[in-house]
Amino acid sequence: MTTHTDAAAPLPQDENKIIAERRAKLATLRTQGVAFPNDFRPQHKAAELHEQYDGKTREELEAAPATVVLAGRMMLKREAGKKAAFATLQDASGARADGRIQIYVQLDQVGEEAMAALHHYDLGDILGVTGTLFKTKTDELTIKVSELRLITKSLRPLPDKFHGLADQETKYRQRYVDLIMNEETRRTFKARTAAIASIRNFMAKNDFMEVETPMLHTIPGGASAKPFITHHNALDMQMFLRIAPELYLKRLVVGGFDRVFEINRNFRNEGVSIRHNPEFTMMEFYAAYTDYKWLMDFTEAVIRQAAIDAHGTATLTYGGRELDLAKPFHRLTIVEAINKYAPGYTDEQLNDAAFIKQELLKFGVKPHAHSGLGALQLALFEETAEAQLWEPTYIIDYPVEVSPLARASDTREGITERFELFMVGREIANGFSELNDAEDQAARFQAQVAAKDAGDEEAMYYDADYIRALEYGMPPAGGCGIGIDRLMMIITDSPNIRDVLLFPHLRREE
Repeated sequence: MTTHTDAAAPLPQDENKIIAERRAKLATLRTQGVAFPNDFRPQHKAAELHEQYDGKTREELEAAPATVVLAGRMMLKREAGKKAAFATLQDASGARADGRIQIYVQLDQVGEEAMAALHHYDLGDILGVTGTLFKTKTDELTIKVSELRLITKSLRPLPDKFHGLADQETKYRQRYVDLIMNEETRRTFKARTAAIASIRNFMAKNDFMEVETPMLHTIPGGASAKPFITHHNALDMQMFLRIAPELYLKRLVVGGFDRVFEINRNFRNEGVSIRHNPEFTMMEFYAAYTDYKWLMDFTEAVIRQAAIDAHGTATLTYGGRELDLAKPFHRLTIVEAINKYAPGYTDEQLNDAAFIKQELLKFGVKPHAHSGLGALQLALFEETAEAQLWEPTYIIDYPVEVSPLARASDTREGITERFELFMVGREIANGFSELNDAEDQAARFQAQVAAKDAGDEEAMYYDADYIRALEYGMPPAGGCGIGIDRLMMIITDSPNIRDVLLFPHLRREE
């Protein structure tokens, strides 16, 4: 009689009883002195075996049998009486189905003790096998096992393989189970690693030096954001988790490192949404003797190559809609974007601060009392046009009052040489020609302090040491930050930022 034991079968007992039974099995293994061995060394991976042998015929494998040594988690078991069984092992070698391989265990090959032990092994157990490759009648590559060992006993049952983790929050909270059960999840994070490796390689090829800067700051700087606050006991001082590495990276440019970059973790004590996590990853870079126009070309190239290396092509699909990163990215000013995506405003209206304030109130936005025309135009853009920027688009020429670290335009008063990159309706990158005039920067910081005193919690602090660094002289430079998490959402067609974070932040479990 053939019996089937697989992850699709309904559990006949409640989970607590199943766990108790598995603990009893582990207790028996402890008495035998064989629990959790650490002397098995796999020599092969499932994906590599598929790649090397899937194309061979049954006859070729029989003529030159290949011996393999492999370890993996048992995801499926099909028993044919007491003398034979098939099982499927999964290892870390592939994000696709080739990370799994079938094994065939026969009594006359492994002996009575190993065969009897297999009957007691559970789904989720990690096994080590030695054997030879062959193909079944259905041409499935399989390991005929000659030696079988239990490497790790799983104490908790895996979810139903067809339904997996039904609750999305549980997937985020128990990512380890999500990774075991879902090929798509494994593929997403392999793509993320490939994209970050691509960025590192691209930067190195362009003479950028990777550096590390502090994550604990005495002054939160480099961005307009609300910080997390902590306390250093030994120094008895308040400190802040990094909101951006910008000011430290530019100190290095002052010090003579012309091209630097950092793939960094930042922390912002703000809202949580499908696009925001309080802890996130950016790649930030600075290049001396460049400007924002050079930066736009370079940033475009970085992102395009990351997509190709992670996804295989620069033509992506997001939410069922095509996104082509191979084409040159568009460039629009704030006002041009409003006119294109929210037509109907006149030039007179878009240059009337009072009108824009009233218009923003219709969107539920109450501007700061000190907001000037440029900041109001930006706020209107964010409400009317930003979400419609599907194709990669640089929005350029940001006002000085919302760009405290950017170089002012030499030709247009009140405008900086700054851009933000948008695609699929969200910001992906922010860059600008750097402000290297120490006196101008000091005045900008003073304006930020005034804004903070007026109630703007995201306004910047005055950083006296950074001003001192600029007073030693920083060459003209361009700098940009690329949001890795949001970029990975697009590359992997993920609707929620938590889908591309291995361990996203969630509320504490009840």
